[in-house]
Amino acid sequence: MDTLTTATATATATATATASVGVPATLRKLYFLRFAFAAVWAVLMFATAGTLDPLSGTLLLIYPLFDVAAAVVDVRSARASGRTTPVLYVNIAISSLAVVGLAVAATSGIPAVLRIWGAWAVVSGLVQLLAGAARRQLGGQWAMIISGAISTVAGASFFAQAASDDPALANLAGYAFLGGVFFLISAFRLNRAARRNA
Repeated sequence: MDTLTTATATATATATATASVGVPATLRKLYFLRFAFAAVWAVLMFATAGTLDPLSGTLLLIYPLFDVAAAVVDVRSARASGRTTPVLYVNIAISSLAVVGLAVAATSGIPAVLRIWGAWAVVSGLVQLLAGAARRQLGGQWAMIISGAISTVAGASFFAQAASDDPALANLAGYAFLGGVFFLISAFRLNRAARRNA
């Protein structure tokens, strides 16, 4: 092997190693941020869930908007490391549509909001499950896989609640907080994996 080939191979190996370290670090920070956001959002939503007013309506839009922003950060970090995660682009599209759908549904009442939120939770849960499965080698992804499965089930229950005699938004707070807890678990597991590999 000549010097140029050796240098190229070394540089490639170094870049790959750096990228593999960078992605979990970025994901850890992103997952911690997502937990903090979900916890604060859940408290605010629970406090305003009694009625569908401008404040609760704004909170409903902020949640999927934050999801879009987080997915964009995730995509950029994956691209910087040479990885591709196509399902993240699907997530961006789905959450963007959810913002529009919720904005329209908020003018029609709580049942309409629950139907849109439920549909979004089902589809985004499946996307999260697939993304977690695709990233198993990074570690800390089993919580994301479980969270995605739970989101899918929860979404179906929200859709069913829309037809109940007294539909309410309070359960959305619990859904958000539980999702945040799974992000927190994944962040800690990624942190543990990074220490083992250090």
